[in-house]
Amino acid sequence: MSDDVGTTSTTDRVSSPESVRPTGYATTLDRVLYALFARHADDRRHVRDRKRYHGTDLRLSFDVYLARVYGLSWAVALATTAPAVGVAVLLADALSGPAAGMAVALPFARFGLPTPSPTLVMVVAALVGGGTVKTAVVRLGGQYLRWMANARRADIERTLPGAARYLHVLSSGGDGHRAMLRKVADTDPYGETAVSIRAVLNTASLTGSLHEGLRRVARDTPSRDLLAPFLLKFSEHAQQGESELANYLRMESRMLAHRQDRARQRATGLLELLSEVFMVLLVLPTLLVIVLTVLAIISPSLSTPVVTPLGTTTPRAMIVYTSACFVLGLGLGASIVVAGLRPPGQTVHYDRPRGAAATLLTATRNPASAAVVAAVPAAVAVAALHAAGVGPVDVWLLGYAAYALPVGVVGVRRARLDDAKDREIKDFVHAVSGHVNLGRPFPRAVELVANDVDFGPLDPDVADLALNLGFTTPETGADENARAAALDRFVEGVGTPLAEQTVGLVTGALDAGSDAGTVFDTLQTEIGRLYHEKRELRANLLAYVAVGWTTALLVIGIAVAVGLHVFDGFEQLATVRGAAGHVIEGSAIDIDRERYRLYAVTQATMLASGWFAGTASRGRYEALLHSGALVAVCHVVFAGVGMI
Repeated sequence: MSDDVGTTSTTDRVSSPESVRPTGYATTLDRVLYALFARHADDRRHVRDRKRYHGTDLRLSFDVYLARVYGLSWAVALATTAPAVGVAVLLADALSGPAAGMAVALPFARFGLPTPSPTLVMVVAALVGGGTVKTAVVRLGGQYLRWMANARRADIERTLPGAARYLHVLSSGGDGHRAMLRKVADTDPYGETAVSIRAVLNTASLTGSLHEGLRRVARDTPSRDLLAPFLLKFSEHAQQGESELANYLRMESRMLAHRQDRARQRATGLLELLSEVFMVLLVLPTLLVIVLTVLAIISPSLSTPVVTPLGTTTPRAMIVYTSACFVLGLGLGASIVVAGLRPPGQTVHYDRPRGAAATLLTATRNPASAAVVAAVPAAVAVAALHAAGVGPVDVWLLGYAAYALPVGVVGVRRARLDDAKDREIKDFVHAVSGHVNLGRPFPRAVELVANDVDFGPLDPDVADLALNLGFTTPETGADENARAAALDRFVEGVGTPLAEQTVGLVTGALDAGSDAGTVFDTLQTEIGRLYHEKRELRANLLAYVAVGWTTALLVIGIAVAVGLHVFDGFEQLATVRGAAGHVIEGSAIDIDRERYRLYAVTQATMLASGWFAGTASRGRYEALLHSGALVAVCHVVFAGVGMI
């Protein structure tokens, strides 16, 4: 390997703010903003923002970004201050009187100052509010840089271990250091690590030194504890020789893998705490509805009508439906947190094919297509329920279930198929590795495995790979390109993160001239580790599926027991007449209304529990399945016992 400078390609050029500056009106606007506000970039209060900017991947200069932030701050300040001043003047006129004048005069008279008019005081308060809004927008611009830098750091920490293992495999070949880094930079699964490596190559092309590019990116990266030392040590060991670099990459890849395992364990501990808090918070609103029903008998003021912009209601109704909204928000928030704790490499994203016909044809095996197609029968179900006179809450709940259940079923079927493919691809790699270690060429090894071994759902993809690799003959002069295209098509056909993370390693390593036996030995280790992580994650998250369902069924049991026995007991007490009159006034409790409100809060709990359980299991499509199933179960139970 050698650190040759080479020529600067189009993809290696560093984009300057001018080269990426937008055209048309935005260009003129940027120039105006730059002329007005660029001076603020040198202020001491933006030193921290400039450091944060270096950790982002924004395609414009810091001066232009800050000028845009200041321009936005002035626009927001004017948009809020002008109406505020008008409202202030109107309020001052409406409140003009002895009491308002006394309230304004007291603070100034205390310090012996002349008393201003109430109008002036209100206008000044509005202007101060506008200035506060402007300052808040500028600070928010700095916080946005911080959020972007933190997001990049998290992505680098996730993807760097895989990139280090890939570099270790490439180090056994004959590629130079730039070629090794270029293969990592061109691999999409390595995310922000690949982006940082591209920045290294861009800087190296401009400065003529790869080590200078490594040093500069290490200085500016937001991953100060992980990527920065990795790049600096890569530079140091690359100068010492190829064996030193290979040994370093082997040791570093192992250390990064151990660090990733510890991070995964911390995430599991956080998820356990989240599930415990989630269970408690989901049960509380149902208990609150029960307590409010009892308190309404003791404190009739909870049932006093209150006029609101949306109509007349009671404090008790407001608390009940606010509790339902709280439960929905809690379930949505918990689902987002669970999705964030799941490693991105363990999440599958399905793309819907273009065209209505293709979407319809793939609706039974692609959940993204099913999510579009199922909207039509769900809309028909909503219309039919409404025409049948069903209550508005049940119309939307049952309509949601009619949409969520078929989409969720398709999502689960596809997830199980992907699981089967991942299981078979692990066996496929082991089988191919055995033939390669015996000295057979890679295409011949794949052909033999395809003919001799049954890989179940992976068979069509393996047969297609063997056929495409059969065209990769050295005489055509396109052996490497054809092999890469065949492997890319295989990865696309399998369509799982495991295939994308592992099989792509073969392409770059074989093209780099790496020893085929070493490549497949490393690949066996890598695919075994990733498959084990997937199985372990799946086993751990199934516990939280049980948490979601247990909580939901517990809430249904509490609600039904209270609705049947406690509320019936109140109704019977309302018919008992003592010496001083009825024990409970009949108007103090409406059994049907209380059961309906209890049903609404319980269904909100079903949605929240289903979202949590499904997201913990496999993602958003299974969240639809679990929430739709729980909504249907709750409706059947309440209808079966006669509470709705």
